[in-house]
Amino acid sequence: MLPPMAISNSSLIFPSLLLAVAFAASALVGGGSAAAFACGRGSATKALPFCQPGRPIRERARDLIARLTVAEKVAMLVNNAAGVPRLGIPRYEWWSEALHGVAVSPGVHFGGDYPSATSFPQVISSAATFNASLWELMGKVVSDEARALYNSGRAGLTYWSPNVNIYRDPRWGRGQETPGEDPAVSARYAAAYVRGLQQPSGGNRGLSRLKVAACCKHYTAYDLDNWKGYDRFHFNAKVSKQDLEDTYNVPFKACVLDGGVASVMCSYNQVNGVPSCADPNLLRNTIRGQWRLNGYIVSDCDSVGVFYNAQHYGSRPEDAVAYALKAGLDLDCGPFLAQYTENALRQGKVSEANIDSALTHTVAVQMRLGLFDGENQPFRDIGLSDLCSNSHRSLALEAARQAIVLLKNRAKTLPLSPSRLRTVAVIGPNSDATATMIGNYAGIPCAYTSPLKGIASYARTVHAVGCTSVACAGEQPVDAAVEAARHADAVVLVVGLDLSIEAEGRDRFDLLLPGRQQELITAVAKASKGPTVLVLMSGGPLDVSFAEADPNVAAILWAGYPGQAGGAAIADVIFGAHNPGGKLPVTWYPQFYVDKVAMTDMAMRANPSTGYPGRSYRFYSGPVVYPFGHGLSYSVFTHSLVLAPSRLSVRLAGTQTNPLNSLNSTTNRAVRVKHARCNGLAVPVHVDVTNAGDRDGAHAVLVYWRPPAGHAAAARQLVAFEKVHVAAGERVRVALGLDVCTDLTVADVYGVRRIPLGDHSFEIGELTHTLSLQGDSLQW
Repeated sequence: MLPPMAISNSSLIFPSLLLAVAFAASALVGGGSAAAFACGRGSATKALPFCQPGRPIRERARDLIARLTVAEKVAMLVNNAAGVPRLGIPRYEWWSEALHGVAVSPGVHFGGDYPSATSFPQVISSAATFNASLWELMGKVVSDEARALYNSGRAGLTYWSPNVNIYRDPRWGRGQETPGEDPAVSARYAAAYVRGLQQPSGGNRGLSRLKVAACCKHYTAYDLDNWKGYDRFHFNAKVSKQDLEDTYNVPFKACVLDGGVASVMCSYNQVNGVPSCADPNLLRNTIRGQWRLNGYIVSDCDSVGVFYNAQHYGSRPEDAVAYALKAGLDLDCGPFLAQYTENALRQGKVSEANIDSALTHTVAVQMRLGLFDGENQPFRDIGLSDLCSNSHRSLALEAARQAIVLLKNRAKTLPLSPSRLRTVAVIGPNSDATATMIGNYAGIPCAYTSPLKGIASYARTVHAVGCTSVACAGEQPVDAAVEAARHADAVVLVVGLDLSIEAEGRDRFDLLLPGRQQELITAVAKASKGPTVLVLMSGGPLDVSFAEADPNVAAILWAGYPGQAGGAAIADVIFGAHNPGGKLPVTWYPQFYVDKVAMTDMAMRANPSTGYPGRSYRFYSGPVVYPFGHGLSYSVFTHSLVLAPSRLSVRLAGTQTNPLNSLNSTTNRAVRVKHARCNGLAVPVHVDVTNAGDRDGAHAVLVYWRPPAGHAAAARQLVAFEKVHVAAGERVRVALGLDVCTDLTVADVYGVRRIPLGDHSFEIGELTHTLSLQGDSLQW
């Protein structure tokens, strides 16, 4: 087991970036020529089995691999896979990104008639919508634009997105890329976005054709980049089996089982002393064995090199090759396997069967994408008109609107009435932001609407930055901003963070607004003769307790990183064209929380004996700035329970005739899930939602579960949610269903899932309901 170490080699700080530069020239195609196809018309291989779309995909893959030399096989184990000219196979760049739109990456080439793609809100913002239908629809739009670029020869079809890591620590620079801290939200986001991207058709889940191939990353327990001498290339994440099962692995399991994802990416870090990309238990036994992934496992970029060179896992490069391939890695993002696999084969450390197994998984995915079908390509009619279309731009705007969270609205200050305002002062370092709005792993947007531009569409504006950058250090034009506020009828302050503060390779050390931003807010709000609206642009949570308590700050919005249309969405919310319905997907902690919690502590559960407070709303019960799920509206929504059982029996399955064999104890009774008869064991929950306000609005119905005491389980856990639109004065019925064997289970210390027996409590807004879950009396 290696201890975490400080970065000792500056070339390792951003290996992904270095590899992107190195491999950019080796993409499938470039410069906008037509896409190159294997098995095309006139090809000498057209009649061979691997070129025949009517044959089973795995049969075709095996036929192709059997025709390759060892050198050809090895050259296909890396992301910039070499072509095989004698078989008519072009080179292929596996590495493309589509986190919230087709992104700049080695496999994507914007330019010419294809200069841009739709940029949706960053993932943390999209998560705030709590709208799974929207997540899937965004994925479909991204896949349209990916296919358009592929058809023009400007991109591949394998996209290493989404990032579904749990946002464990609020300082993590990449938390913005994730769906937040909750496993249930992250799991549902993962499956929905993957389905939208891939849009499988024909055949079963594993052998269906794909529009694009998605990849869920970074498996697993990866959520530290660079913090106080600890970095992701050396970090050993010490994680309990319990936390792996009920927190860290939950979204990845959903990716595979519910989303049918075509790929999973292993991470840089070690997990309990073993690099994740070299761990057979994590890869071969769990992803491929238990979850039955039908696809390929890829390393994070240069991970194999990192675990050999930085973590010193393996005495020779050939040992690292053996660890990776035998653990279940199929594709290396980086050059390591191409450089050392033939030597490993000659030394007997790997077999040709190991190589063939890896290639079978990657080639099968390429065949599901149609890359070996010649010119007879699916989706070949998608083209230039599908990039940045009006419908795609409209969806980006709607997603940004739904993502905005109203944190504070004193005396119903919002929405503002444009007719009552002569001038609005728009102030702050992010007040005219453009690139900041799209966050990281982004493409080239169709167009930007900054907050200043959006607000100017409603009212005459006066602009003063107050801080020349988000760092807001040293001499700043704060006085000019105060003067602008003094003469305006209302003030909109747009402050927060950007990628200079939080990003890949850049974790934060605190939760405070940088530099003099707090001073700017307080001074401007005090000087303003009209209402002051504070807009926070950030991926991570901020301790803005001062603004929440300041009576001069009338309203606070969290805009996240809202994408290309963010400024229009912010203005639509401020002036009432859109009724906000977003909710926080992460807990906003006070600064003192991170003062006493090390980012390196992976434990989710609180430990009273050491004073460790626990993480996320599930296990932390201390003071917060804003809780997970917080979000106000211009309407008032009420709930009434229509249907939910008060008692349910759990029957044992198969030969489990002695119930005590299935229990963890006779006092804290819980049945092992694999011993329960799960088919049809469900809890229907029907709720009527009434909009008691005078504005139409959307509302996220959140169902929280409190299990019986005594199982070291979360204090409460979100188990279901649904977004519903309700017209003013109307009522809508929402039907939710809970799977007892999935949703109402706890993980014990061994990582075994169990169904606790006893009284289960549910909370839905102002409602509470109790379900008594008992063993079947005929068996007990």
